[in-house]
Amino acid sequence: MRYSRLTWEHFSNASSAGVLTGTDVARAAAGSAADGTWVQFDIRAKRRGFAAALIIEARFQAFGCPHTIAVADWLAGRAAGRSAELRLPEPVGALQQLFGMPVEKLGRLFVLEDAWVGAVQALLKKQENA
Repeated sequence: MRYSRLTWEHFSNASSAGVLTGTDVARAAAGSAADGTWVQFDIRAKRRGFAAALIIEARFQAFGCPHTIAVADWLAGRAAGRSAELRLPEPVGALQQLFGMPVEKLGRLFVLEDAWVGAVQALLKKQENA
């Protein structure tokens, strides 16, 4: 399979891979290695009064194809400075086109979305209880 330049760049140099630690970190995972796609996101953010929390940094771990790892890296890498919202920064269809993913891999993007939204939910709940 041929990969787009963006996919190859993020797959071969996944600079946002890793984990975050600390009591201010929220984490969520989705999928399973047995099913071929597993993704975990760790998010650290700060409160901004009544406004949405501002993401300071994000990291990911993933098991999956190059597209899965590339999109996870792209999402985590672009997170800093964004509001913590219960949605991906870009719709699934836009990510599919941006990374040149074939239609048969669309389900992997939904796994990424589940992990991302889960991490943001955990973050917001953690901040609500603080």
